[in-house]
Amino acid sequence: MLSELDDLDARPGSTTSLVRTIVGLYLRALGGWISSAHLIALMSTVGTTPQVTRTAIFRLKSKGILEQLDRDGVPGFGLSPTGERIVARGDRRIFTPRSMGPTDQWCLASYSIPEAERERRHQLRKYLQGIGGGQMAPGLWIFPDYLRAEVWQVLRVLKLQDHATLIVSQALEFTGTPQEAAASWWDLESLASLHHRFLELNDTMADAQEHDPGASFAAYVRAIDSWRTIPYLDPGLPDKYLPEDWPGHRSTELFLGIQASHAAAAGNYVALPSQQG
Repeated sequence: MLSELDDLDARPGSTTSLVRTIVGLYLRALGGWISSAHLIALMSTVGTTPQVTRTAIFRLKSKGILEQLDRDGVPGFGLSPTGERIVARGDRRIFTPRSMGPTDQWCLASYSIPEAERERRHQLRKYLQGIGGGQMAPGLWIFPDYLRAEVWQVLRVLKLQDHATLIVSQALEFTGTPQEAAASWWDLESLASLHHRFLELNDTMADAQEHDPGASFAAYVRAIDSWRTIPYLDPGLPDKYLPEDWPGHRSTELFLGIQASHAAAAGNYVALPSQQG
């Protein structure tokens, strides 16, 4: 069952992911409703055929993110209640990148789940990793403390809050270097690859000035789509826990530059009367 913990598992750049990104970016600004024709036209600007877009919309409806919502005989869509919670959760992560300072606190989550409930234990591991957690040992995870509310959210949705204890601390003691410790708790190589990929796809965008509104919109949507999963998986570790020349600093700077350069023009394009279905 889809819950507010679930974002879409579609591959960034896929049609379904791009529809999800457009819906998350603009549906609320359009008053919570978009006509089928308008959404198909926006996806055509991104380079997707109407038939493929309709298939992606059907997938989003099947997953419970969109729901059919016709107005005055015009077919269209709105966010489901679950979809609204997912999009709101995404706003907090995607558009306000966070990173720990040298004196910020950590949150440790310890849990014990009976073997008979190993499927719930598997779900818990999946979701804790999906919000940026690092696994220190079986049943023990670590997060920046600013993710504590999300840890509790995961536990509550899975009805596992009574199986867990959270500990907040400013100091960690271990053998080896902070970089070695972090590399054993998080898959930093995979995280670095995500940042490098974002830089490769978008490194010319921050300073680019697209004169064509449609081109600006398409470039912006693709940039957001390629960024959208990164702030969930990367917890924003302090510099002393990261390898030198960590690409996350450059990708975050690039993302914020793209946001500043293209968000307004892209939003204006979506609101153009010619784009209304």
